[in-house]
Amino acid sequence: MDFSFTDEQKLFRKRVRDICEQTLSPRAAELDETGEIPREVIEDFGAAGLLGVTVSKEFGGSGEGFVKAVIIAEEIARSEISMAAAVYFVVEAGWGFILDRYGGIKVRAEVLPDVVKGGSFLGIASTEASGGSDIASTSTTLVKKDGKLMVNGTKAYISGVQEAARYGGGYVTIARSDPEGARNGLSLCYLPVRDQPGVTVTSQRQMGREGISNGFIRIDGAEIPEHYLIGEWNRGFFYAMEGFNCARPLVAAACIGAAGKVLEVGTSYLKKRKVFKTPLAGFQGIQFQLAEDYVKLESSRLLVYKAAWLLDQLYGGVEIDRKEINKAVAAAKIAAPTAAFEIIKDVMMWHGAYGYTRAAGLERGLRGVASYLMGAEGAQNIMKIIIARDVLGKEFF
Repeated sequence: MDFSFTDEQKLFRKRVRDICEQTLSPRAAELDETGEIPREVIEDFGAAGLLGVTVSKEFGGSGEGFVKAVIIAEEIARSEISMAAAVYFVVEAGWGFILDRYGGIKVRAEVLPDVVKGGSFLGIASTEASGGSDIASTSTTLVKKDGKLMVNGTKAYISGVQEAARYGGGYVTIARSDPEGARNGLSLCYLPVRDQPGVTVTSQRQMGREGISNGFIRIDGAEIPEHYLIGEWNRGFFYAMEGFNCARPLVAAACIGAAGKVLEVGTSYLKKRKVFKTPLAGFQGIQFQLAEDYVKLESSRLLVYKAAWLLDQLYGGVEIDRKEINKAVAAAKIAAPTAAFEIIKDVMMWHGAYGYTRAAGLERGLRGVASYLMGAEGAQNIMKIIIARDVLGKEFF
């Protein structure tokens, strides 16, 4: 067993960190205040090849795989702990991979090259107001008509709606293609947003992740080309589950990136801040809490990189039981957001009253990682159901 990174991966991490510290870190507070990721940041990421890390070289990506994608997600969130820039990367890396893997040549050629350059946005539109993690209850419809696809419905709590409307792009969208089917009656399609008749977006402000928009997509008789179908008809549920398995380790990596940075800040503060003429670091109660937070962070990181490594093995041609992938991904998604929230909360408390101020900058991380405790990319209880199902067997599910 080898738990070390290769020299090439170490150099890659350093390169990503340098890019983030030059382009993203200086604007992290501004991003949260203005509610927008500066376009030059996204374009710099695209120029550096970060946005296309999971996309094949044929369409402008590098096809590097998920360990490198996890490194990028961790480093982006380390530089901008509110998670907004990480969200932008995560949805494009996870769902860009699915579009590249299952989309036809025409839709891939139309969409992916501009996405990986940072010119347009690509996201996932699965959630509905009444559905959440219950993808099988999707009510948005997809119908074949006269060589076209007709889409109707509403998607809720979708990341990047204003970015897609403003700069172009669209969504890997889950819709019901067979009214009689459940899981076997869903299909995936690419739904463009800007200048697409029948598609309108509205924003809803969230508690955190202020730098990227979130809101609703109303789809009223949108007519899209038939080649925008992704994969086979009525197989969309299974592609979507695969997509979530790809995106969740990236989400978890972003959480440990933010938590790791905050813990560094907190450790430095403990050494400098004196109470009753003694540095906070000298109090055993604080030392124990720091040790516990370190263990939470390191154990979560191991789970995250194991999940990413398993995905790279799977897509590299190694025969792996899908249950092992499911369990590893769900474990990482449970552990990392929970650990990150607790670590950031502890560091804020070490800072006392100052930790509660926006000037300290720590609360941005708390608000950001909270989104992944509350359902983004799959609720925590759904992750527990996945693990229990694959440990116990489907007869108990």
